[in-house]
Amino acid sequence: MTQDDRFAGLKPWLDLRFGEGVYTLRPIAGGQSNPTCMVDHGDRRMVLRTQPMGPILKGAHAIDREYRVLTALQGSDVPVPEPILYCDDADIIGRPFYLMQRLEGRVFHDNSLPGLTSAERADIFGEMARVMARLHAVDPAAVGLSDFGRPEGYYPRQISRWWQQCQASEVLRRDPIASLPVLHDWLQANLPRQEERVSIAHGDFRLGNLIFAPDAPRVIGILDWELSTLGPALADLGFACMAWRTSPDQFGGIAGLDLQALGIPARSEFVESYYRHAVPTPPLQPFHEAFALFRFAAIFVGIADRAAAGNAAGQGAGDLAPLAAVFAERGLQIAMGT
Repeated sequence: MTQDDRFAGLKPWLDLRFGEGVYTLRPIAGGQSNPTCMVDHGDRRMVLRTQPMGPILKGAHAIDREYRVLTALQGSDVPVPEPILYCDDADIIGRPFYLMQRLEGRVFHDNSLPGLTSAERADIFGEMARVMARLHAVDPAAVGLSDFGRPEGYYPRQISRWWQQCQASEVLRRDPIASLPVLHDWLQANLPRQEERVSIAHGDFRLGNLIFAPDAPRVIGILDWELSTLGPALADLGFACMAWRTSPDQFGGIAGLDLQALGIPARSEFVESYYRHAVPTPPLQPFHEAFALFRFAAIFVGIADRAAAGNAAGQGAGDLAPLAAVFAERGLQIAMGT
């Protein structure tokens, strides 16, 4: 069955809701989790997000949660696309899906921002820090998300969740990563003692998940809310700092580049920029960055498993699989202070 065959039920479903219209569907390459497509129907320009085909781990690929948080943040100070329709009827295209507004702008998957000036790069990273702080300032209860997650025990629960995924991995059974269990044990033994403010935690806050205006360093939409929940803001901040901890050939990091010449702030400057805009937040600790790298290593393990099973959502998934070991080792280096 081709991809077009799998989506055959979408046009009739849209026709019933919007009236008949000229229809096109085009998959978006690059994503490695929830498959994403451009959908045109009549004069509507939309984006479709759906679960991947094949077996899905419990709680994973929860697109209903994505739709809910996008709906909740409408009218807030946080820029997000407008949600349009959600469908939980798996008979339409074989699994649940939702449609949201298509934003016209720029997405930067390379953190070195080639083609921009030094001043533009500085502005882009400054805006990234500001928008993240703006998200974390939102009171979850005020937007109807008081039950969006269990903030207590966030780190132990997350560590356990991702470790369980690693333990279930067929790829790791064949080719274990020595640093991964060591990092896991360190995280369990070094949980933060400080109290952290409960926020809407995006869970994957990085430059590649922001869409900027076509002609200005202004975020017009935060994308990919699959991992969002209630949790500490510092989990997002630690995750955003991964770009400074990895090199350009490791998921587009910026470690080893001449950041001053490029106009990109140092990691400490980026963190300071976040705190200038943030509500009162405890200091970022090595734990938060090590935790972020552990979690992304586990995500790469999941991508490797889906690639091995033939269910990966994006092209080049097999090329990303070796990064699990790289990110685990980077996390361990931060944990050990090396």
